[in-house]
Amino acid sequence: MEHVTNALSRLSSVLTKYIGMIIICFSVIAFFWRDGFAWTTNYTSIFLGVAMFGMGLTIHIGDFKVVFTRPKEIIIGFVAQYTIMPLIAWGLSVLLHLPTDIALGVILVGCCPGGTASNVITYIAGGDVALSVGMTITSTLAAPVMTPLLVYLLAGAWVQVSFPGMVISVVKVVLIPVLLGILLRRLIGRHIEKLSGILPLISVVSIVMIISGIVAVNAEKIMTSGFLVLCIVILHNLAGMELGLLAGRIFHVEYDKATALAIEVGMQNSGLAITLATANFAANPFATLPGAIFSVWHNISGSLFASLRRSGRYKIKEQIAKAEHVI
Repeated sequence: MEHVTNALSRLSSVLTKYIGMIIICFSVIAFFWRDGFAWTTNYTSIFLGVAMFGMGLTIHIGDFKVVFTRPKEIIIGFVAQYTIMPLIAWGLSVLLHLPTDIALGVILVGCCPGGTASNVITYIAGGDVALSVGMTITSTLAAPVMTPLLVYLLAGAWVQVSFPGMVISVVKVVLIPVLLGILLRRLIGRHIEKLSGILPLISVVSIVMIISGIVAVNAEKIMTSGFLVLCIVILHNLAGMELGLLAGRIFHVEYDKATALAIEVGMQNSGLAITLATANFAANPFATLPGAIFSVWHNISGSLFASLRRSGRYKIKEQIAKAEHVI
């Protein structure tokens, strides 16, 4: 049994590290083999709930200490999360006169909390992982109020938004699964700890299935509007990370923490955006497209950004070492 667990842990580590490439590969397969993945859209909410439950299982009660020990960075991250990306999404929708469905999809992505992939990317970048986890926890637990409220305020010009309906959706697919995961870890933490290396695999598989299904169902739409949505998604994501970095500089946040902040702001829980579009805006089928494309792109851009920030981190250490040597 231990050999199986170790093997799955290694597999989980590899899949988590290369999740961007895996999403791309499965998206391509789903695009051409639509019947093989289209069925997954019937279970989008379940897959996201499973991913959020997996996230909850990875959260230690001690992780909440970050909220109290680093209030400055947590507050900056929270405010940036729920202002920068929503406003960029709204601004792009207005300035580019986007069609209703696409504008709605972009705004949904912008109003979602940070994604769990941000923690992995922060680790690869050499950023402050504890802070990244703290920001993800904070924005996720606030999502049942913040996400519906922001969508209601920003997307109301395009479509009629049911605030209570969205609150219920977010509570069901995000808050309850996360809290159940945290509770289960609290109750049987020792047993969960033995499987800690496997837990990210749950979220990886769930997110890949969600995105593959959306790509399969929206293959024709991708052919007609995919390039437009990709360009908007790239602008949205890169602007979010850059403004996240700027927020870090303005408030004099250290390099590692600024890295975590920028990644957290730029990488959204796009699986939630897809789920909300499916559950609450059935009359706007194109609204799922931005979330699906964002899911693919932000893992690519996040990996590239992580590489740049990691290189910069090494340069800073070298400069400090040289300065100390001179002294």
